[in-house]
Amino acid sequence: MSGPADGVWIFGYGSLIWRPDIPFLESRVARVRGWKRRFWQGSHDHRGVPHAPGRVATLVPDADASCEGVAYFIDGVRLQETWADLDHREKNGYRREAVRLEFRDGTAADGVLYVAPVGNRAYLGPAPLPEMAAHIAGSAGPSGTNIDYLRRLAGELQRLEIDDPHVFRLERCVEDLARADAPLPPARPAPTGGGAGLQREP
Repeated sequence: MSGPADGVWIFGYGSLIWRPDIPFLESRVARVRGWKRRFWQGSHDHRGVPHAPGRVATLVPDADASCEGVAYFIDGVRLQETWADLDHREKNGYRREAVRLEFRDGTAADGVLYVAPVGNRAYLGPAPLPEMAAHIAGSAGPSGTNIDYLRRLAGELQRLEIDDPHVFRLERCVEDLARADAPLPPARPAPTGGGAGLQREP
């Protein structure tokens, strides 16, 4: 399947799944191969603050992996304004990447996603699961708590019957901390050069 020549499929794998906030004509569950979803990107003014960023999703290259999310079709008439909005929303270390989308009915189409590559200015990178969970449990920003971001993403993945062990294990670990009312570690400093402001979260 492919859309009209003057439109584009945009793939969401984080907050675009549960809050697209773009003028799409159609949305479909889709898969991209060669990527895996990880909470390795910093959020400096939505789910964290400049000196203590939260953790949000990005995609990490992995030839053996795939990631399911939601693809949105944007008509060409609305495309320019959509790019402007998304470029601003995703400017904290994210860039556009062309990908091939596979839909559940067996059809496919070209698309675009935003990815925060390894080493970008807001990159936090991997960490042991308990450390990431404690980080998320203790982070908040103007858009709300980091826990809320994780819960919303995990909830939508479950609703859409998308399996993501990384997200679900991280959510369980965070919920265990919340139930235990465990003491949280000090806020992690922002990486050098990071923290440019956003008005919409990635």
